[in-house]
Amino acid sequence: MPSDQSLQPRSRAQGIAHGWLRRLPGIAMLRDYHAAWLKNDVIAGLVLTTMLVPVGVAYAEASGVPGVCGLYATIVPLLAYAIFGPSRILVLGPDSALAAPVLAVVVLSASGDPARAIAIAGMMAIVSGLVCVIFGVLKLGFVTELLSKPIRYGYMNGIAFTVLISQLPKLFAISIEDHGPLRDLFNLAKAVAAGQSNWYSFAVGAGSLVLILLLKRFDKVPGILIAVVLATLCVYLFDLDRHGVKVLGAIPQGLPGFSLPWASGADIVKIVLGGCAVALISFADTSVLSRTFAARANMRVDPNQEMIGLGVANLATGLFQGFPISSSSSRTPVAEAAGARTQVTGIVGALAVAAVLLAGPNLLRHLPNSALAAVVIAAAIGLFEFRDLKRIYRIQQWEFWLSVCCFVGVAVFGAIPGICIAVVIAVIEFLWDGWRPHFAVLGRVEGLRGYHDMKRYPHARQVTGLLLFRWDAPLFFANAELFQQRVTEAIDQASAPVQRVVVTAEPVTSVDVTSADMLRELHRALAERGIELHFAEMKDPVRDKLRRFELTADFPDASFHPTIGSAVDAWLAARPGQAPAA
Repeated sequence: MPSDQSLQPRSRAQGIAHGWLRRLPGIAMLRDYHAAWLKNDVIAGLVLTTMLVPVGVAYAEASGVPGVCGLYATIVPLLAYAIFGPSRILVLGPDSALAAPVLAVVVLSASGDPARAIAIAGMMAIVSGLVCVIFGVLKLGFVTELLSKPIRYGYMNGIAFTVLISQLPKLFAISIEDHGPLRDLFNLAKAVAAGQSNWYSFAVGAGSLVLILLLKRFDKVPGILIAVVLATLCVYLFDLDRHGVKVLGAIPQGLPGFSLPWASGADIVKIVLGGCAVALISFADTSVLSRTFAARANMRVDPNQEMIGLGVANLATGLFQGFPISSSSSRTPVAEAAGARTQVTGIVGALAVAAVLLAGPNLLRHLPNSALAAVVIAAAIGLFEFRDLKRIYRIQQWEFWLSVCCFVGVAVFGAIPGICIAVVIAVIEFLWDGWRPHFAVLGRVEGLRGYHDMKRYPHARQVTGLLLFRWDAPLFFANAELFQQRVTEAIDQASAPVQRVVVTAEPVTSVDVTSADMLRELHRALAERGIELHFAEMKDPVRDKLRRFELTADFPDASFHPTIGSAVDAWLAARPGQAPAA
């Protein structure tokens, strides 16, 4: 029988191995892989490929980089996420929601040079990947939850609008400079009115769009593939490229090579801001999508590992001539419907796309740009959210108008400034809720147990000489002065002289140095008026902070009561001549 000492190194090694496997969910999955799953994963991967190729090329063109980069940004992230990603079914790759912020940076910095555009987009992917990995390692996967639903709707509606407007010139085969969505729409209207449109191009693009939208209702029908194939055949059979219909042209044969992206003289600040914006959008979408599909399979996905997986996938694609990627709300359901069981589906899809690059790159040379624009427009239409906004308008109008502000910010100022505006609005909304929280003076209501807000129960009565004051928020620097002001006002407005204030602190989840100093000042100011300051239902972690902030001398143990009832009882016991509490 082995000794305990001989078991210790093995246990330590097992612990290290378990820790590494926790960071490599795809490798851990292979240990439990069943051979019976392979058929489903292979079929699902091949079905998925029918979407990966046209969508990848379309989103690359929409992002301002050559179409082949969309295939590079499909292969590499799928392989990286298969190792580092915790979700067994999530599909990563180029995404319509990222097209606007990527295009905004690329257009301003690339000066029309495709090689420079690839480098800038790759730099954005590196920044996005680093942000996601760092946040995941620091277990900050919750940060995207700080954006409320109306704010997310607002900026996503703005991005959808921006993407849609950016693709309309391609439908008409018109080239216009990018000056922001509204000016671009105005310039496009002027160009169409001036007769610059190519109606062959428009017919191909509009027909493709209508077909995609019509077939979208059928889950198992590859509408995008059908539309793109038909459009390509039309161009090839009728020589429409000779009539001004712009096509993708020849794409390089072979797989992407390792390349450290760098564009000399580029605006690093814009690239970093763009990369951070992309990280915010991609993880917000990925976390929601991952949780949704995990719930369907009765599984749990670690949001921090999800952020690491997404970050590694972005780092990888940035180093192999790709551009920022995210999860796909359109391709993931296709994989699920096709029977995908594990990350092997993504690996099969990546290998199939690689096979297209190696063996059949010329298959895409007659693919019309207007059909690619139709693919992106169809995706942008799917990003719009109006139904739930109607509900929000009905139940909480000010949050609806917050959403509208975010939409206008993106639509007027562009994707990157608009997303920054959304983040600022989110921070203001968060601070406002804590800055001006609800508070209440509590009293007893005849026939009703407990102590209740006297504004809601006008007939409630206070315990003589005692003020029960409830503050419904954490105490921190932004509301400390207001807290002191509201307590003082409540004392001055009391129906009888107050001798003790009891702060019912159950809703107070935290204090900081500023609010602790305020409590010390309030205690001394009240003491000069002959009024004591006590607390009821304060959580132990908050009380521990008060000790750490050196308030023990001001608030001894007798100042704290476990419940409101015990605080009232202690007050009445100290003044036996008063009526007992009910």
